[in-house]
Amino acid sequence: MKYLRSLRLELLVWLTLPLAAVVAVNVWTTYRSALDMADLITDRMLLASATAIAEQTQVNSNVVEALIPPVALEMFDTGYGDRVYYRVETAENAPGKGRLLAGYDDLPLPVQAPNDPAMRQAADDFAASNGTPYHGHYRGQDLHLMAIQHAVIGSPGVGAVRVMVGVTLSAHGATVQRLWLNALGQQVLLLAVAGALAIIGLARGLGPLMRLRDEVRNREPDQLEPFALESVQSELRPLVAALNHHMDRVKKQMAAQRRFIANAAHQLRTPLTVLNMQATYALREVDARERATALTAIQSGTRRLAHLAGQLLTLSRASPGSRRPRHDPVDLAAVARQVLESLSALAVERHIDLGLEAGQMPVVTGDETMLREMLVNLVDNALRYTPGGGSVTVLLGIEDESAVITVQDTGPGIPAEEREQVFERFYRRQENATPEHPTEGSGLGLAIVKEVVDAAGGSIALRDPATGTGLIVEVRLALRG
Repeated sequence: MKYLRSLRLELLVWLTLPLAAVVAVNVWTTYRSALDMADLITDRMLLASATAIAEQTQVNSNVVEALIPPVALEMFDTGYGDRVYYRVETAENAPGKGRLLAGYDDLPLPVQAPNDPAMRQAADDFAASNGTPYHGHYRGQDLHLMAIQHAVIGSPGVGAVRVMVGVTLSAHGATVQRLWLNALGQQVLLLAVAGALAIIGLARGLGPLMRLRDEVRNREPDQLEPFALESVQSELRPLVAALNHHMDRVKKQMAAQRRFIANAAHQLRTPLTVLNMQATYALREVDARERATALTAIQSGTRRLAHLAGQLLTLSRASPGSRRPRHDPVDLAAVARQVLESLSALAVERHIDLGLEAGQMPVVTGDETMLREMLVNLVDNALRYTPGGGSVTVLLGIEDESAVITVQDTGPGIPAEEREQVFERFYRRQENATPEHPTEGSGLGLAIVKEVVDAAGGSIALRDPATGTGLIVEVRLALRG
């Protein structure tokens, strides 16, 4: 399912989610801290209460009396309705086994199950300890309790008393909630402030990108000037540089297309005008012989026009981006034989020796159709500019892990200073035309070859033969891996 993606929202999520996770951990640790703090406060109050009760335990007439001072219970009156329970007993035995002096005889003890040896050991340990906090359940309520042991001086047979004080957890829970909610509010406020600052920072940080978007949107279709790199942050400059590079390529391509259209229109207009004049002449001519001559000229002109149209179509297909890249295995020897067979009639007509020498059988990866068109144009171009009685030879081989295609002719050749220009579209040298076939070429053959070679990732070079006149065109392509 398609969905909209917002860079601002995505960055905000990536900023706030980790922060929210940290806040969640802080809230949990804050809750634990609040619980520990509430336990500490309750323990201190219970210890103070138990100590106050223990200190008021005295001996009167050899009788131990446990007095409960009001302050020992009133300190728990915090407005939350907590209940306070206490138990005072002699400490000559394990907890719960001494003589009850005051309080609730069924108050939970710090050690239960006395029949368990481990628990009995715990009871013995408790007898020697002071200030033991523990939890219990009493009369349907959870309690937090404290047990202490206090020496009683002057009492025969009673060395100490044990005091246990417990309180319900209403104030304890309220303390935890108050501490935790206070910390939670601070954390939520921190998260909200961080989110707001992130939104403001993103708005300011993405401002140059938004202005670049508006500038791109408001430009005219033919406005391809580069954008200023200084208008965006350093992280966005590679993107703007790539955009500028792309626009420069589009600008050059558009200029090349305009030149191509203008040249194509010019190249088509001339033969069409000639054909129209020849047709008009044929219609007016009464003599059958002269009319046949005009019709023959029309047929020849139509053939040249069809050849030009075919080359224009081939050049269009060879241009970058016009075809889906293909990676088929291509046997260059088989392709060369097919090409030479298709052009053999033209070679015979012009009395040119057309031959193929394939020492090794190179196989490359690419578009077989376009590679065939490349070889057709190479051989056709050589045949058109080679005088009668000459030769055109196609050589195939492998050199330096590359497939090498060489087309050698005995024509007039191309001067070194013009060898870059011949790859331009519609470039023709009048000096290269033969007397029998003046200016028959369209100026597109080598341009097509260059486009195909570039698309295949190869290279093309022109050079003079070692002896005699002519031209050698060498194409190198990568061998199939």
